[in-house]
Amino acid sequence: MRFRAVAIVVFAALAVSVPQSALAAREEAAPPVQFAKADLSAGTRAGVAPGAPLTLASSGLTTDTYTDPFGYGDISYQSGTWTSEWTSVPFAFDELVASWNATTPESTWIRVEMQARGSGRATKFYTIQIWASGDGDIHRTSVRAQGDADGFIAIDTFIRSKKAAPLDSYRLRIKLYRKIGSGATPSVRFAGAMTSAAVKFDIPSDFSGRARDLNVPRLSQEVHAGHFPEFDGGGEAWCSPTSTAMVLRYWKSGPTVAQLAAFPGATHADGEVDHAARYVYDWNYQGAGNWPNNTAYAATFGLSGFVTRLRSLNEAKMFIDAGIPLVASINGKLPGFLFDKTNGHLLVIRGFTSTGDVIANDPAVLSDPEAKKTYGRADFENVWLGGSAGIVYVIYPAGKSLPPNVPGLPRNW
Repeated sequence: MRFRAVAIVVFAALAVSVPQSALAAREEAAPPVQFAKADLSAGTRAGVAPGAPLTLASSGLTTDTYTDPFGYGDISYQSGTWTSEWTSVPFAFDELVASWNATTPESTWIRVEMQARGSGRATKFYTIQIWASGDGDIHRTSVRAQGDADGFIAIDTFIRSKKAAPLDSYRLRIKLYRKIGSGATPSVRFAGAMTSAAVKFDIPSDFSGRARDLNVPRLSQEVHAGHFPEFDGGGEAWCSPTSTAMVLRYWKSGPTVAQLAAFPGATHADGEVDHAARYVYDWNYQGAGNWPNNTAYAATFGLSGFVTRLRSLNEAKMFIDAGIPLVASINGKLPGFLFDKTNGHLLVIRGFTSTGDVIANDPAVLSDPEAKKTYGRADFENVWLGGSAGIVYVIYPAGKSLPPNVPGLPRNW
């Protein structure tokens, strides 16, 4: 389990437990989180065709060279750029995680960037990810050493510097690339971002509702220990792609027989785990736990996916009631977990018991059938809300309705 993010430490330090009598005030002190979908038909563009999805135009393209830092060398390209309108946030935010759903045919890729502003000034643009669905043209990567007085990028998360001025709006910029000589174009059909601020979570929470358990197929990360060292070697390092693969299988989606025959091989047991690990792998991070890379990978199979924070297990229950399992990030000590503790782990929330305990498909098990586990409600809240501030991957079929947002609070999906 590779240590995942500076952001996790910030929020873990702020988690608290409170007596049951304080629970009534929890909605009034709801954690500040917002998720906003960008309007791809609006914004400004240069070398990008009108409307949505975003594709390269037939004229107005920029020509330059990209130097791939992991072995492909200099790549001559044509590119176009789309910049979203500014999105207002109803609180001063400390963090931002962007998400995108795109198709990048051979010889194409994209770069996702963000810029924030507040107190009368704007930050620079930070690169979130240089991304392609394949790995034959560029190496998928975050970008190191971008930090300045305003903030920095922790793999996939923009974090405002402690002494920086408050931020209350942002915009996204997506650059579309193709190699010189190619007539192909990337196609970006969705982009959005989650913004959040640090908060003390009230743990434990109350529970109301009926038990429900979604039949999510079970997969173990540990049976892949030692597989493909070039993609971080399986086992403990592959909790995220294993969780993503479980949700893909739940939706009867994922790589085809032909894709699995090409990699990792037709005889490879649970090959979709290895496939996911390869195609979410971030070469700068040197791991498969990049959050939006996992949801972007899921979206290459026709699904929709994004990363957000939920404010409570009751919000998670709304997704379960809608038939949508969630991939959740946890951090800390969890009774019943395979290891003593985790510094960053992903698992699937698949349901709740009649008393509100969490039914999970936890990939940190020694065999597939063992993956289904039940964790105590407060124990789980301590490592999910307290340890990772409620991060989830939301992966679902395009066109399927998500549950309604909580009235009176900023939309967080």
